[in-house]
Amino acid sequence: MSSDTSVTPAQGTTETEREVAASGASTWSALRPLLLRIHFYAGLLIAPLLLIAAVSGLLYALSFQAEKFVYRDELTVPVGERVLPLADQLEAAREARPDGTVTAVWPSSEEGATTRVLMDAPGTPEGRSLAVFVDPYTAEVRGELPSYGSSGALPLRTWLDELHRDLHLGEAGRFYSELAASWLWVVALGGLLLWVGRRRQRRRALIVPERGATGRRRTLSLHGTVGLWAAVGLVALSATGLTWSRWAGENIGAVQDQLGGATPAVSAALDPSAPAGDEHAGHHGGGHSGPHQGADIGVDRVLEAARSAGVDGKVALTLPSEGTGYLVKETDTVFPVKLDSVAINPADGSVIDQVRFADYPLLAKLTRFGIDAHMGVLFGLPNQLALAALAGALVLLILWGYRMWWQRRPVRADGTRALGGRPIPRGAWRRVPLPALLPLAAATAVVGWFVPLLGVTLVAFLVVDLAVGAVTRLRAGRGTGDATG
Repeated sequence: MSSDTSVTPAQGTTETEREVAASGASTWSALRPLLLRIHFYAGLLIAPLLLIAAVSGLLYALSFQAEKFVYRDELTVPVGERVLPLADQLEAAREARPDGTVTAVWPSSEEGATTRVLMDAPGTPEGRSLAVFVDPYTAEVRGELPSYGSSGALPLRTWLDELHRDLHLGEAGRFYSELAASWLWVVALGGLLLWVGRRRQRRRALIVPERGATGRRRTLSLHGTVGLWAAVGLVALSATGLTWSRWAGENIGAVQDQLGGATPAVSAALDPSAPAGDEHAGHHGGGHSGPHQGADIGVDRVLEAARSAGVDGKVALTLPSEGTGYLVKETDTVFPVKLDSVAINPADGSVIDQVRFADYPLLAKLTRFGIDAHMGVLFGLPNQLALAALAGALVLLILWGYRMWWQRRPVRADGTRALGGRPIPRGAWRRVPLPALLPLAAATAVVGWFVPLLGVTLVAFLVVDLAVGAVTRLRAGRGTGDATG
C-alpha cells in the first residue's frame, strides 16, 4: 500500500479505536522479545535433536520405495494363470520352516504380489514375526525376512523407523524423539508469529524470498518464507508424533478415552463373555496360548466368509489360538481407508463379531488418519513425497537458523569476531503487561503438564537463564567495585 493512501491512527478512527490499536501494538511489541528469546534458545538448543529427527524422517519417507526395490525378489513374482488355494500356500510355508508356528497370513492382494505367511520361529528378533513369501501361483517359497508391525515393515524400513524413533537405544532413546516432537510445534508456531508480525515494505516478501538481499537479511528471508510454507505441516508432524510418545502420548490417550474416542476392538473370543482385546496379542510377545483345537473349516472358507461379511480386498488373516476364532482385517490404509474387521468361528464360518471403520468415533478416525499420514501410508506415494519435502524443509530451516546465529557474531575491540552470535537480551518477560502475562503463564503451565518433556525442559531453560543472569550481575558488581576501589 502506498503512503498516500494509508490512514494514520488519527484519521477516520474514534478515540476508542485508537486506544485498542495502541493497546494491541504495545502488547505485541512487549510479547515479541519474549517470543524471540524462546524461539532463539529453543532453536539453538533443541535444533540438533530436530535435525536428527528430520534426517532420519527423510530417510524413512524414502524407504517405502527403496523397500520395493531391495526386496523385489520376495515381494513380486511373474503373474500366473490362476491363484492356488490359500491352504496350499500355507502348507508350502510350513514345509519351508517346519520349526515355525503360523500365526497370520496376508494373501496376495494384487497381480504379481506374493502371499506373506507370518510365523513365530526360532531366531526371529523379539517383537518381530518371520515373514515367509510364497508365490500364489506356484506355491514356491521366494524367501523369508523379519517383519514388523501392522504395516509389515521389512528390515530396511524397520531399521530406519527405529532410528527415527529411538536411535536404536531402546526406551532411553525415546527421550530424544519425544523431546523433539514436544518442541517442534512451539518452534514452528513461534517462528510463524515472528515472521508474520515482522514489519516489511512489501507484502510479497512475506511469502517469497527477497530478491537482491544479502548477508543475514537474505538468510532470514529464506528462513522465514520456507518456515511460513512449512509451518502447518510441521505442527501436524509434531502433534501426530506425540500421539504415540511415552508421556504426552499417555495424556493424549487418556483425553481421547474420556471423550469417547477410543478405537474399538474386535473380539475373536469363542466365549461371548470374554473381553475384547488386541487382535495381535499373543503373536509377537510370547503370549500365544497355543493353536486352536477342534473343528476348523480352513483358511479358504474363512476368507470366503469374511468376504461375504464385507471384509475384502487387502486383508490380514490371523489364525485362531485356543479359545479364539479367526480374525480377518482389512489393511488398506490408503485414503479412503478400508479397515473393517470381522471375527469368524473356525467350526462353522459364522461371524462372531465385527467392527466397521465407518462406526469408529470421530476422534479415533482422526487419530488413525494422523498416524497413517505421519507414517507415509495415508495417501501412498504423494504422502511419502510430502513427508520428504517437510523433512527437507526442516533441515534447511535449522541450517539457516544456525547460519543467522553465526552471522550475528559481534565484532570485538581488536576487530575479530566472537565465536557465536549475540544472545537475545534478557528480561523480555518483564515487558509483558500483567493482563497478558498471567494468562500466558497459566496456559504455559497447562501445556507443560500435558506435554511433560516440554514443561521440564522449559523449567530447565528458565533455571539456567536465571543462573546465568545472576552470575552476570555478580561479575558486573565486582567489576564496578574494582573500578571504584
